[in-house]
Amino acid sequence: MAVEAVVFDVGNVLIEWQPERYYDPRIGADRRRAMFAEVDLHGMNDDIDRGGDFQAVVYAWAEKYPEWREEIRMWHDDWLEMAKPEIPQSVRLLRALNKAGVRTLALTNFGIGTWAIATPVYAFLNEFSKAYVSGHMGVIKPEAEIYRQVEADSGIAPERLLFTDDRIDNINAAQARGWQTHAFDGPQGWADRLVAERLLSAEQAR
Repeated sequence: MAVEAVVFDVGNVLIEWQPERYYDPRIGADRRRAMFAEVDLHGMNDDIDRGGDFQAVVYAWAEKYPEWREEIRMWHDDWLEMAKPEIPQSVRLLRALNKAGVRTLALTNFGIGTWAIATPVYAFLNEFSKAYVSGHMGVIKPEAEIYRQVEADSGIAPERLLFTDDRIDNINAAQARGWQTHAFDGPQGWADRLVAERLLSAEQAR
């Protein structure tokens, strides 16, 4: 089935997202492991990605765990240092698709506040035909509703969407709706898939 639009996840596809890596040099790996074992920081981030106020959510969690107050607040106060760097080859692929006239979409778990911080810094986030951001949608991947909303809003049949994401649960949810998918494990594999689909030439995908 011909692909009508290519759908990108953002975290770990276009921008590296490794909060544990951020904390290790700042508080030490042992202390970081202890904090993540005690505090469900990824669950906290899900609250943000569902549309919760960025600072309010983080600071409320910090108050629930006073022994980790300063460390948890860093999730908000130093977020741009946590959400980096960009993945250059993936960005080139996005831009090559746009230049080739292929419709590109983002489908990302991202907060309203974090998206507002990221978009002025990472110019490519503004280059999609449309970005579907969970915080604005009130639902996150891998819940079926977020995929349904993309289908309804874009007007594109599921089988004509090609979606890449680094999380297999998100991939499985898209497949369940009939989307074409690519489990992202690095930009070169994604480049090879785009060439195989004849969306880009080998030269364009470099």
